[in-house]
Formats: sequence, C-alpha cells, structure tokens
Amino acid sequence: MTLPERATSRSDWSSKLLRWFNLRPEEGKRTLLMFAFYTITSIGLLWLEQTTIALFLEGFGAEGLPVIYIASALMGSGIGFLYSYLQNNLPLGRVFAIIAMLMALPLIVFRVGLDLQYLGGAVTLATVFLMRLWIDAEEILSDLNSQVAANQLFNIREIKRAYPIISSGLLVGDVISGFSLFFLVPILGLKNIIIAAAVMLALGGLMLRYLTKNYKEAFPDKPVREIEELETSFNSRRLNKSLRRYVFPLFTFFILGEVLFLVLEFQYLGELERVYPNTTEIASFLGIFSGVIGICELLTQWFISSRAVERLGVFVVAMLLPISLSCFGFLTIVFDLSDWAMINLTSAQILFFGVIILRFLDELLRYTLIAGIEPILFQPLPADVRGSVQSWVQGIAVPLSDGLSGVGILGVIWLVEQLAHDSDSQIQESVFLAAIVLLSIFWAISAFLLRSSYVTLLVQGAEQGRLGFARVDLKKFRQEIIKTLDQRTNEEDRRSCIQLLEKIDPQGVASVVASRLVNLSPRLQSQSLEAMLQNPDPEYLVDVQQLIERKPSLDVLALSLRYIWLSQPSLETQTLQPYLKKGVDAVVRGATAGLILSRGTPAQRLEAKLALENMLTHRQERERVLGTKALQDADEESLIGRYLPSLLQDESIQVRCMALETIGLKHLQPFYPSLVKGLNYKSTREAARSALVCLGDEALPLLNSLCSDIRQSELLRLQTWSTMAEIGTKQALDFLVQQLLSSWGATRRQLLRVLLKVPAEAGIEVVNDTLGRSGVETMIEQELLFLGQLYAAQLDLASDQIEEKEGELLFATLKGMEADALDRCFLLLKVLYSGSTIQAAMFKLESQDEKNVAEGLEILDNTINISQKQVLLLILERSSTAEKLADLGDIVSYQPMKPSDRLRRLLELRHFLSDWGLACCFHLARQVRWNVTREAIIACLHHPSSFVREAVLAYLKVASPRTCMELLPVLKNDPDPIVAAQVRKMSADFGNQYKYV
Repeated sequence: MTLPERATSRSDWSSKLLRWFNLRPEEGKRTLLMFAFYTITSIGLLWLEQTTIALFLEGFGAEGLPVIYIASALMGSGIGFLYSYLQNNLPLGRVFAIIAMLMALPLIVFRVGLDLQYLGGAVTLATVFLMRLWIDAEEILSDLNSQVAANQLFNIREIKRAYPIISSGLLVGDVISGFSLFFLVPILGLKNIIIAAAVMLALGGLMLRYLTKNYKEAFPDKPVREIEELETSFNSRRLNKSLRRYVFPLFTFFILGEVLFLVLEFQYLGELERVYPNTTEIASFLGIFSGVIGICELLTQWFISSRAVERLGVFVVAMLLPISLSCFGFLTIVFDLSDWAMINLTSAQILFFGVIILRFLDELLRYTLIAGIEPILFQPLPADVRGSVQSWVQGIAVPLSDGLSGVGILGVIWLVEQLAHDSDSQIQESVFLAAIVLLSIFWAISAFLLRSSYVTLLVQGAEQGRLGFARVDLKKFRQEIIKTLDQRTNEEDRRSCIQLLEKIDPQGVASVVASRLVNLSPRLQSQSLEAMLQNPDPEYLVDVQQLIERKPSLDVLALSLRYIWLSQPSLETQTLQPYLKKGVDAVVRGATAGLILSRGTPAQRLEAKLALENMLTHRQERERVLGTKALQDADEESLIGRYLPSLLQDESIQVRCMALETIGLKHLQPFYPSLVKGLNYKSTREAARSALVCLGDEALPLLNSLCSDIRQSELLRLQTWSTMAEIGTKQALDFLVQQLLSSWGATRRQLLRVLLKVPAEAGIEVVNDTLGRSGVETMIEQELLFLGQLYAAQLDLASDQIEEKEGELLFATLKGMEADALDRCFLLLKVLYSGSTIQAAMFKLESQDEKNVAEGLEILDNTINISQKQVLLLILERSSTAEKLADLGDIVSYQPMKPSDRLRRLLELRHFLSDWGLACCFHLARQVRWNVTREAIIACLHHPSSFVREAVLAYLKVASPRTCMELLPVLKNDPDPIVAAQVRKMSADFGNQYKYV
C-alpha cells in the first residue's frame, strides 16, 4: 500500500471512529487531549476517594458524614473564592498549574500524617478527617478546571458533543481505579494508594498545562478580569429581569443536585456500613461497584449521551435523573411499607437493594447526562458575568449547600430519635427516602424553569443593540420623546422621534406634541399636525388656535384650519369663507374650498366651486396639486367627473398622484382601472397603492387579476401582494395564503415575507388556520427535498469537472438557490415560532464567528420541535456539501450522475429553479454541447422571464439551427425588446431569410 493510500485509509478509519462518538473532525484532537487529562485526574481522585472512605468509615462511621458536610462547606467556599481570585488575577495557564500543585502536594502530607501515632492515634484520626474534607475540595477544583478549560476550547454546540466524551474520562477512571484498586491494595497497602493518587494528579496537571500551550489562542496570556471587576459584574451589576429569571433557577438546580447527592450518599454509605462491618469488605465492594457502574457509564457516555442531548434537548436530559430518582424512591417506600413476603425479602433487604438501585441510577445519570450538560447551562449568560456566576455557583454556593445538608441530616436524625424514642433506624431510613423523593421533584421543577429563560437569554444576546417595537416600554419611551423635543437637539433627531411615536402610539401623539407646536420649526409643525389629523380631538383645539395666532407658514395654517374643522362637526362654515379669496395662498384656499363644498350652504358651495375650478385649470402645478387634494374633501360629483380624467393625464406627476389618491378616498369605481395602471409606473406606484388600500375589499378583483398573471413583473406582483396584505381583510389574506400554497421559489419567499409583516400577526394566524402545523412542516420538508437536489447538483457539476465559465455561473447560482431555500425555511419557522427568536438565530448564523453560529444553532435547537429539526440543524452546521447530502439521506436518495444527466435532471425540476438558474442551465448546455429534452425547450420558450427565452434561443441556435429557424417567425413579436432584438439578429445570422418590419 502506498503512502497516500495509507493516509486515506487512516483518515477513513478516524472519520468512522469520530462518527461513532458523534464528533466532528475538527473537534477530535481537542476532545482527545481533554479526555486524557480528565481520565488521568479522575483515576487519582477516585483512588484517593475510595481509600479515604474506607479509612473514614473505620475511624468515624457513617454517623460522622454530616459533620464532614458542614465542615466541607467552609473549606469548599474558601476554595471557590481562591479559584475566583486566581482566575481573575493570573493567566489561565498559570492558574491550572497552581491548582494542579494544590491538588497533589497535600496528599504527601496526609500520607505522612497517617503514620504519626501521637496522642493515642488522635493525629491519625485528624488526618483521616482532613483527607475526607480535602476530597470535596479536590472535586471542586477538578470540576472547575475541566469546565473552564472546556468553555475556552469549545463553543456551545461543540460542548454538547465533546463534553460528554470529555467527562467520560471520569467513567474510564471509575473502571480503571475500581478494578485496579482491588489488586493494588494487597500490593501497595491501603495507605500507600494516596501516594499513587498524588502522582496521577500531578500527571493530569502536566497534561492540562500541555493543552494550554498547544492551544494558546484559546487561553489568553493575561488575566481574564481583575477581582474588582468580578465584584462589580456580579455583586454591583444590576441584573436585568431575564437574567435574574435564569440565574436564580440555575443556582437552585446545582444546589438541589448537590443536596440530593449528599442525602443519597449518606443513606448509601449507612447501608454499606450496616451490611459490611469489615473495612476491607467495604473497600472491595466500593471497588467492584465502581468498576461495574463505570463500564455502564462509559458505554452511556460514549454512545448515548451526546446523541440524547442533541435529540432530546438539554432540559429534557436534565430532568431524566430527578424523575428517575423520584419514581424509584417512591417504589422503594411502597415496597418497604407493603407485605412482600412472596418475594422472600425482609424490609432491611428491600431498603438495601432500593438504595443500591438509587445510587446506581444517580451515578449512572449524574456522571453521564448531567455532567455532559453542566457547562452548557452557563453558556447563555453574558460574557461579562459568566465567569463570576460559574465561580459563585460551583465554587461557593454548592459547597455551602454541603454544610446546610450536613445540618439538615443531623437535624433529621435528632428529630427522628426524639419522636421514635428508640434507636430503630428503619424510620430514619424511610424519612431519608421520602426526602430523596421530594428533593428529586423540586430538582426536576428547577430544570423545567431554566428552559424558557435559557432561550430568552440567547435571543437577547443576538438582539443586543437592536430596537424592537414589541419590547418598547411606552411610558419610558414617551418620556424620552418629551425630553428630546424640549431640548435643543438636532431637528432630524426630533423628526425621527415624532415618526417613531406616530408608529408606536398613534393615539397618543397629540398629547405629546400639541402643547409644543408653537416651539417647533415649521417642518416639525407640519409633521405633528399631519399626525394629529389621524385622530382629531377637540381637547387640543386651544393649542392649534394658539399656533394660528402666531401666524405660521401657509402649509401649517392650512393643516391647522383642517384640524379645527374636522375636530368640530358643528362648526359654522362662514368662519372659513374669507379664505376663499384669490389673494389667499393656494394651500389655505384649496383646503377651505374642499371643506366648504362638503358642508356649506348652496351659495357658499357655489363660491367654493368656482374657486376650486380655477385651481384645477390653473397653469401653475402647485395650484392644480392643491386643487386636486381639495377634491378629497369636496362632496361634488360634477367637478370630479369633469376634471378627474384630465388630471389623471396631467403632465405633472404630483397632480397624477393626487388624482389617484382621490380615487381611493372617494371610492370612484369608474376610475379603478387607473389605479392598476398607476401600479405599473414607479412615479405613481406609491399613490396607487395607497388608494387601493383605501378601497379595501373593493380592490381585490383588480389585484387578483394582477397576481394571477405570471407574465407580470416580479416587482409588480410583489407590490400587489403587499397591497393586499396592507388591506388586511380576511378575504385578502385568504387569497394570499392560497397563492402561497401554489407558489415556489422566489414567489413563495415574497409571499411569506408579506404575510409575516401583516400587523398583529394576522397573516401568521391565517396561514396556521389554513395550513395547520402539519402543512407548514410539509412545506419545510419540500424545501429540504429541494436542498437535496441542489446538493446533488453541486457535487455532480463541481467546478473541477467543468472548466467553462458557464459552469462557474451555474454553480454560483446553485449556491444562491441554496441560501434562498434556507431563507424560506426560516420564514416558515417564523409562522410556527416567535419571529424575534428565529430572527435572532438567523442573525447569529449569518456571522463569520464560529461561536456566534453555535449560539444561533442552540437557539434553534431549544426553540423548534418540528419533525425535521435534526436534519435542519445538521445542514446549518455542516460545511461540506457531501456531509449535508449525507444528512439528508433519509429524505433524498443520492445517486451520482454524469454532469450532462444531472443538468437534464435540473431542467426536469425547472418549476422549482430560479429564472437565472434555468438560463444558466441552457447557457452551459450550449457551451459544452449537451442535449436537452424537447419538453424542457418548449416549456422554457414560454417562460415569462425574457432572459430564459433568450438563453433557450441561444442554445437552439447551436444545438438545432433548423428548429431555431422554424421558431423565429413565431417569436418575432416577443413583448420583450431584448428578445425581439435577438430574434432579428439571429435571423440576420441565418442569411436574412425572414423580413421584419
């Protein structure tokens, strides 16, 4: 076998191995190094723990454990403070080295202390007591070292896969230490095992030091943060509401988990002491038990844990252990209290086996599933408080809970003795079993409470610095608007504030701006009055009249008069008559004429009509614009019928736009076709759209005809859909949903965007009512099927197989269609889930930073629960096209094809391809001389996009000149000028056989 073949074989073997462990190739080395460090450290710790437990039970018995728990609380908290201090004042590499020395060196002192037979063995007992205390400290330091290092090396998604493997080092250590201890104790002696443990801890420290040197980029050379910053970030920092909702259950989750562990350990060791009175027998049982459970844990951690976390989610996994303990604990109590003589077990035996099973479940799930998710729970916290919260939780709160557990256990023992009046331990054991059940239930509840806040924090991290109207505190926002308007700030800033206020609180605009009208600039006065006119209220008449007394600009005066008139239905028109004179500016004159025509006496109406006619036929554009605007208020059909047709043909764009708005406001049915024409031109499009919205359901027949015509431009159809969405009636939205059902590609994407923008989520509700959850999921599955075809085409039409430029264009187009399909998937997800949450995930996924991408995937993982969830997440996470296609294997069956066959396959899917993608297919087929089916040619010659028809003609000219010549007469009148010009040129190239006028 050659060297390249050996390398390929080795690569295939390692890839398969990584897949077995659910790891990515780029994660393999880091995971292996962390696994090695954790395994070596765990062997040393477990040797020390098992030896110390045997010595402790010999010297103090299980009754001494509560005292240990109380004392270890103080030591553990001190260790937590020490670790926080080191972490925030020294580089992480140096912190790891110091902690390794702190874990190993004291063991040598302990070994010496065991041989000091002073004061009748009191020194030896004190050493054993200190060793038992030091075990808890070592476990805290080991957990902090491994989790801090893992958080530096892996992002949130990588940790979900890698940390279960890393933490399995503890399980490997369980197996190795458990079985090896059985043989080492007779050889080295129980006490000398401590020296062997110290050597292993030192080797683990060296391994971690090597890892920090090998990945310098993950471990900075300077301290993470000064101790003062730590205090500020956690103690003095005002945690926002969402952060508090997460941090408090987070503390509760870890504290309850630790309390439950200690109560169960006390019960477990008490049962061992009762059943095995000999110290050597206890040590041997512990070794065998650890070895057996270690094998089970190892298999679970390697092949089940990471997959369970990915498929079930972090918080379902977090609740498995407490639910299991509560169920089996309850069954043990029931068995103990019932008559089960038929199974030939005494009450003591039932309790023993029940506690052993509980201990087995606790160790199996705690050191696999729970250990695998612990670092993940700190990931949603903001970076500036994450380290401090982690140190407080695991370094301080958890050790303090040990002390409280010890006090609680002593209190329960005392209380049972007082109530039972005897030394019978059966009642005590039942009480502790009941406590295990209750603590398990509360632990499961704390995990459940963490879930919603977990996603909320991730979303807030993605939305940081971006304003969402749904989250605005209206009272505070109004205060800021008032502050901005009262200060001498930039006029554009004040204008923007009024626009935002109008959008967020249209009913309350007048209450903010009315009293400030006289102090605003003319431009801001006009803007404010236009906003106030949406909801005229007599309450603010005094403010508007004060503005008129200040003799404002003519535009402002006209708006002020209009406000006074509309806010007072009973106002006499004679007060407006002086403003009809020719000397009055057109702004005021036109507004006055329109108002009098709608409510004046016959004589007043005649005078207003003459004034308005003069404006409508005036030579100046401004007069005609304002006269046309006045028609919107006038109740005069004769004027409208006489002048509106000419106004629609006016040379002024502003006049035409005003005429279109008048049609919509007055519901002038004979002129509705003019609104459709207005949508076709950029200059009048907005006015026509506004008029159609005013018509409501009356406009739907006109809009339906435009939507159904596929030969209309995409822009015009988009404007039509947006107009229907803005109309927002049930009939309009139902039509949009029906269009969605029969749409694909860019059309589907535009329709989804339009429906999602409908206010109050009315569009989303209609989609859900019509399609249901299953219908939306079916559409997502369609997109995944299409993605599978795109990935297959990317593999078979790769640039290394096709050297032509057209091949590169097609490949780029396939990439673009892939992005569009994923975008449609996200839009469909917004129908089922919170739009802000999905948008936050999209924002993160668009980042080039792997950490942000991982957080985006985590948001999706904890938000969506569709049947295609895992496939979608894998596609978003993968970088290789082949891997993405493999992940879609259950949906799309991939068979490699020749490039020409794959191109024909794409053309069979032409209804799903983009217009440019279709054109690229024909351009490539023309360049490399590939045959295309007759059906595809005929269908694409009738395609609404001109560049697709152009590409087909170019292909036919090369592939089948005779057929092309036969088709030219048919295509000579193509509506697109570019295609018509191409036909003329091709005709000339064929010898000018056909004449065109």
